[in-house]
Amino acid sequence: MKKRRILTISLVGLLALAGFLVVRGAAAARSPAADDIDLGVVERGPLEVTINAAGTLASPQSAVLSWEAAGVVATLPVEVGEGVRAGQVLMELDPSTLDSGVIQAAADLAQAERDLEELLTSNLPLAQAQQAAADASEALRVAQYNHDVQQEGRRATSESIKLAQANLMLAEDRVAQAEDAYDSARGDLARANTLTRLAAAKADYRSALATYNWYTGHPTDIQQAMLEADLAVAQATLEDAERTYERLLNGPDAVEVAAAEARIAKAKATLAAVQIIAPFDATVVSISVRQGDLVENGTVAVTLANLQTLEVEVAVSEVDVNQIAAGQEARLTLDAAPDRTFSGVVSQVTLAGDVSQGVVTFPVTVEITDPDPTLKPGMTAAVTIVTERVENVVLVPNRAVQAQGEQRVVLVMFEGQQITVPVTLGLSNESMSEVVGGSLQEGDSLVLNATTASASLSQGGRTFFGPLAP
Repeated sequence: MKKRRILTISLVGLLALAGFLVVRGAAAARSPAADDIDLGVVERGPLEVTINAAGTLASPQSAVLSWEAAGVVATLPVEVGEGVRAGQVLMELDPSTLDSGVIQAAADLAQAERDLEELLTSNLPLAQAQQAAADASEALRVAQYNHDVQQEGRRATSESIKLAQANLMLAEDRVAQAEDAYDSARGDLARANTLTRLAAAKADYRSALATYNWYTGHPTDIQQAMLEADLAVAQATLEDAERTYERLLNGPDAVEVAAAEARIAKAKATLAAVQIIAPFDATVVSISVRQGDLVENGTVAVTLANLQTLEVEVAVSEVDVNQIAAGQEARLTLDAAPDRTFSGVVSQVTLAGDVSQGVVTFPVTVEITDPDPTLKPGMTAAVTIVTERVENVVLVPNRAVQAQGEQRVVLVMFEGQQITVPVTLGLSNESMSEVVGGSLQEGDSLVLNATTASASLSQGGRTFFGPLAP
């Protein structure tokens, strides 16, 4: 019995040893040699998703200034690389070489400025408008009186009409008496005297008759039309004068001021043609003329650029453009400054694409937020646009991730064994992926060059080898 028990125990030990050797042999068959395994580590940190492109630096505010008049360059007070201010005169032409039109513009400017000053400061226009309104009011009063006094029934009072009628009767009687005296006169002298009295009596009669007829009559159609026209003109004149006066009470006439300002602007524009003036704060990039040069209208004088703000336009593939939006962070590197990285921000994403040889790209503008004197328009820049960024997340190298159907897995080195662990991934870039689900832990060692999975999955998502079956 004792020998039999010893034999049984020995048999069980041999079976256990055989099972261990089988498992170890299988594991060895499934795993490459230790020297051949390329390992990585589960990390925690930030992850960026970026899009790379390249473009040329440019100033968003630049200008090529040209002469607008002909003449000889008299002064050249600026140099290439010099900073200039808006409104600064950069160069001008010799006045003695200018044509007569420019000289006349100087006289026109002086006169227009005087006219404008008088409009803005003189009280004479207001006083003249007030006098014109008073004169128009008096003219209207006279026209109204003339119109009213000549209407039928309003030419005289009843007493005046009775008096006119009495004067007419008396004048008629004096004519009759004078006619009788003339008819009865004898001798040339007597007839002459009576004829003179008869003529005077008839004149008095005609005057009395006209007075009586005017008092009792009315205007003709033509006279009435003329009276109403005079009244209408007087009324319109008064209204215009009053409107002018009211406008001037609130300040100078706006139309006249605008006309004077337009004349000033025109003269200044003509005179400005003999100067090159900086339109904005900038740096002189290039100068195309020298002092003493004879220039014509259209000759390029100087090129300016605002180097305080630089940008680069890059072409982004239609596949990537929808990931880019204004305000996203960007980084720029340049061959001209190989040891530095400059910061930028996406300022514009063009909505219309460009097609070249069947390839569609979209222009994206990146503004440099920390410009430097070493940066110059025309330099080539490599641009990295950060489309997404997460902080303090679990990261695995993309080389460690494998696909098993729709499931993503990694191989973890655990006690010398490669353990298959399923993972759920979030953001990914060209080298790393974010792990948003699974049982990986920071510091886990990952197999980067595995080709097959080699172990079963356990509960909780982490994989372990179980004990051998009895």
